[in-house]
Amino acid sequence: MKNYIKYLALSAVFLTACEAEFENAIEDGGVYTNGSADFSNFVSVGNSLTSGYADGALYITGQNTSFPNILAGQFALVGGGEFKQPLVNDNLGGLLANGTQITENRFVLAVGANGNPGPVRLSGTPTTDISNLLSGPFNNMGVPGAKSFHLVAPGYGNIAGVATGASNPYFVRFASEANATIIADAAAQQPTFFSLWIGNNDILSYATSGGIGVDQKGNLNPATYGANDITDPQVFASVYSQEVSALMASATGGVLFNIPDVTSIPYFTTVPYNAIPLDAGTASVVNQAYAQYNGGMSQYATLGFISTEERDARTINFVEGQNAAVILDESLTNLPNPAAPGTFLPKLRQATPDDLFVLTASSILGTLVDPNDPSSAIGVGSPVTDQFVLTPSEQALVVAAQASYNATIAAVAQANGLALVDAKAILSQLANGGISFDGGTLTSTFATGGAFSLDGVHPTPRGYAYLANQAILAINATYGSTVPMVNIGDYNTVTASQSN
Repeated sequence: MKNYIKYLALSAVFLTACEAEFENAIEDGGVYTNGSADFSNFVSVGNSLTSGYADGALYITGQNTSFPNILAGQFALVGGGEFKQPLVNDNLGGLLANGTQITENRFVLAVGANGNPGPVRLSGTPTTDISNLLSGPFNNMGVPGAKSFHLVAPGYGNIAGVATGASNPYFVRFASEANATIIADAAAQQPTFFSLWIGNNDILSYATSGGIGVDQKGNLNPATYGANDITDPQVFASVYSQEVSALMASATGGVLFNIPDVTSIPYFTTVPYNAIPLDAGTASVVNQAYAQYNGGMSQYATLGFISTEERDARTINFVEGQNAAVILDESLTNLPNPAAPGTFLPKLRQATPDDLFVLTASSILGTLVDPNDPSSAIGVGSPVTDQFVLTPSEQALVVAAQASYNATIAAVAQANGLALVDAKAILSQLANGGISFDGGTLTSTFATGGAFSLDGVHPTPRGYAYLANQAILAINATYGSTVPMVNIGDYNTVTASQSN
């Protein structure tokens, strides 16, 4: 019952990556103008989405096709200047710390033993060591993993804090000094124009961890937050306003991006909730094993401990064919375990279409917790644990925070006369039918849709090019400029093979 991610034939990937003639760019003979914007010193601030991170790593090709680098290339036609990036050393993507690898290499698409293509880590030893500090300044200030409050955190680039998680290895490489902040290093360059895309990780780390973090609403001290916690909306609003103010001190303008829905990225939409295939005989055996549990749920409902709706949700039943996986849901009612006084029954239920399984769940569904016990299959006899499923109650926390963040971003954009890219709407369109361009269609389908890389979260070069074009449209509309767009078909999708 492994490998529930179903890929199209490898040839389909090649076709997706090689379509010709694309997005309607302004080309030969155009006269381009900057309008009221000054693009001479463009600085881009953000997280992994700004850095060009893709396929689960930061590598040279991804950095060169980051949306800020694409923008800078177009800005060069209207007075834009040099755009420097803190490039890594190779296309493997892993990082070293004093010779020891601390982050994994990138994913590439390879054909597995079952004949289907899937993501695998590219082999090899990376050559980018964070102890080899770079000399800036750098126009691309995108730092993978950064949350909103990290941009104003002193010491976030101090190599001494990497081992404890107090600092970020990506920022260590190019921070101006150990105690520097990302936003101060960006503002010190006195940008004339900027982009800011931050806040995704303030909810995304909670979501990708299956909601094992804490919603910190009401806690205004981010120093106390865990890595997978949701940032308080007031904290976000405060630091976001500070960051824009710092960049606006020298800039004539800029472009902001809002926060997309987690349901619009393939990391949460690829693995189905009903990924458990059983024959009739096995389903019957499993149902017998759950008979006592189901009877207990009925009794607790009769006694008034739980509602009939919760009883029905917690009743386990398998049939011949595809079945919903059994999961742990911490939002369910604590019920005393009569077999072990003082303890509670596990909070089991079968998944529904409203549950979002993370991409990594595909590697554990159906595997045995105990290799010697066939009844211990994960999703059948053993529940899928919390870190692999984002339940509706957990999704609601993400949506509430996202709505608040986006309201802040919109208000700040309006107050400062800044361009705003509605990334939420863009990614929703990708997930619901796709986006047509001259050479084909971009969708959020994992591996073959063209928009998302093999980590299921970050765009491909083509996806980043599309985002750059959307930024150009917003900038032109706001500042009266005529910055030309790029042909997104000139940019690749996923990599089927890669030589070092």
